[in-house]
Amino acid sequence: MILDYILGWFSDDLAIDLGTANSLVYVRGKGIVLDEPSVVAVKRDRRGNNKILAVGKDAKSMVGKTPGNIVAIRPLKDGVIADFEVAEEMIRYFIQKAHNRRSLIRPRVVMAIPSGITQVEKRAVKEAAELAGAREVYLIDEPMAAAIGAGLPITEPRANMVVDIGGGTTEVAVISLGGIVYSSSVRVAGDKMDESILLYIKHKYNLLIGEHTAEQVKITLGNAYSENEEKTVKVKGRDLIKGIPRTIEISSKEVRLAIQEQIDTIIGIVKDALEQTPPQLAADIVDQGIMLTGGCALLSGLDKLLMEETQLPVFVAEAPLSTVVLGVGKTLENISILKQVAAI
Repeated sequence: MILDYILGWFSDDLAIDLGTANSLVYVRGKGIVLDEPSVVAVKRDRRGNNKILAVGKDAKSMVGKTPGNIVAIRPLKDGVIADFEVAEEMIRYFIQKAHNRRSLIRPRVVMAIPSGITQVEKRAVKEAAELAGAREVYLIDEPMAAAIGAGLPITEPRANMVVDIGGGTTEVAVISLGGIVYSSSVRVAGDKMDESILLYIKHKYNLLIGEHTAEQVKITLGNAYSENEEKTVKVKGRDLIKGIPRTIEISSKEVRLAIQEQIDTIIGIVKDALEQTPPQLAADIVDQGIMLTGGCALLSGLDKLLMEETQLPVFVAEAPLSTVVLGVGKTLENISILKQVAAI
């Protein structure tokens, strides 16, 4: 206990948005110090032992390009830990990098988690952070963190609706008086869109592309609403019939068709939330509107489509990719708010 107390003086508290696609780290007093892909490159020897070769950007650059004994792993799937040991190593790497690789660091860590995960999954996240060197670990539901990061008045007696669309999950929450009145989560988000684009190109063009290429197509051409001017981009891959490299051209209309199922799911979960919201709070949402956060909030036309489908004002957060970690970071500055919104 005394050692933990002393080490606490030499530590900087951290806020971590441990995302399926990307992880961001916020240090109290410094802001966001790290934004890297949630990828770990592991080398496996003949005995089955794993050796961590790279984490983050360096590891992502290896995806699809590694020899048989090196595997690029994403330790989180659908917003939860799928590979515990690799996730622990990744969190340890992020903690040390945020503190310039100083080893005698035992920071207090606040982490954002999907609101729909189980108690077992919550314990797994907490235990991974503790084993990675955290002195104390607090967990905050991602929609709550997103609302705080977007600057919504969460402690006031009025409803705030947040839709957080990340890599692994889409979460909808209605927040009032510092608590979540209603929340819902589906494991459909950016990753599923990438997968659908990959399969669309494979089936229509007999062309096999990598996950990274599919993600770039989504970022460049991804859209949820019909545009007056359709855009196109060239895509390179391997011809499944001839087995040789080939280039095709794909349009934004085709990409919209490829990801339509995911868009429909997101629209559906928002409509369900509105139906389940108590009338008095629903009246607040008419005035306050809906706040979009997360990487897929940047999907062209999604706000316009949601506005059309719900007949409500829809806003995109100022920095949707970092809204969650900024919200978690704000709780580091105010311990009373942290204790009020921390997930049990």
